[in-house]
Amino acid sequence: MTFPTSPGSMAPEWLGAVLGRPGQLKGFASAKVGTGQMCDSYRLTLDWADGADAPPSVIAKCPSHDEASRNIAKLTGTYVKEVSWYRELAADSGVAAPVCHFADIAADDVDFILILSDLAPARQGDQLAGLSLAALVPCIKAAAQLHAHLWNDARLTDLAWLSRDNGDLVRALFPQLYAGFRERYAARLAPDVLDLGAGLVDRLDAYLAREPAARTIVHGDLRIDNILFAPDGEACWLVDWQTLGRGSGAADLAYLVGTSIADPFERAAADRPAFDHWIEALSAAGIAADAESLWTDYRVGALSGYFMAVFASMSVERTARGDEMFAVMAERPAQQALALGSLELL
Repeated sequence: MTFPTSPGSMAPEWLGAVLGRPGQLKGFASAKVGTGQMCDSYRLTLDWADGADAPPSVIAKCPSHDEASRNIAKLTGTYVKEVSWYRELAADSGVAAPVCHFADIAADDVDFILILSDLAPARQGDQLAGLSLAALVPCIKAAAQLHAHLWNDARLTDLAWLSRDNGDLVRALFPQLYAGFRERYAARLAPDVLDLGAGLVDRLDAYLAREPAARTIVHGDLRIDNILFAPDGEACWLVDWQTLGRGSGAADLAYLVGTSIADPFERAAADRPAFDHWIEALSAAGIAADAESLWTDYRVGALSGYFMAVFASMSVERTARGDEMFAVMAERPAQQALALGSLELL
């Protein structure tokens, strides 16, 4: 391995060369940023030699300090997916995302480093506070841009890291993780929310084997904690590409809507308008979509937020904010899925 995996092991000479200015970086200071539990992220404030035309800061993404998070990342190829996204797809996708200055990963699929552009003053969305449907419109457009990029494209199969099948692992782990999830959140979540997980366990094979109406590249964890917003809210950038995969773009959208809108009455009224926004954005990107079939995908996709909440909450480092975030991540999509009759479609 010929690259550092933390700010503490990073030399100014290496970082300056990575940023295309060898010998001009005198030093840097690092500070932890973000709330991610699968990786550790740092803002590196850069001290350049006089006259250097260079960015004042960059973001470094590194393996998690938590052993459990690193282990699940290795099992699921999490770090491989994000590094590969920036190496192979990001630049040509047209998706608003950070510029990648350097990306590498070791043969163990755990030790990696990403050096990304710092998008400050853009700010991370707040999952707990949530957003309105109107504020989500830029995110819906960004999602459609991502989904349009490889819509029913042969490259979905050709890219081995993207087509990696974790189905057997999920079948083995999810029932056990759900049992722990139900015990942990028994006093926090309503019985119908908890019972949705039992229904999902019963239909797990059907859920994992279901073929979408159209297959494309999906973010897989498209929620506002993984989106950076311009100060005026008119633009956004998608980040945290660790759950990238093949699947239904409509399910990606349902995940976004279900996890993001805090008010249950607004969320219940938002599904179809959000879906229609997405269909219009796909059309603008040149995709002739079958809206009726994709609406069924959306309804089934409402289960994906709950699914992720169970899987992730029991697999990564536990924190107080994380406990409440995962409770919300289960609660909101569960209510969405119950309203849309998602389980019955399986």
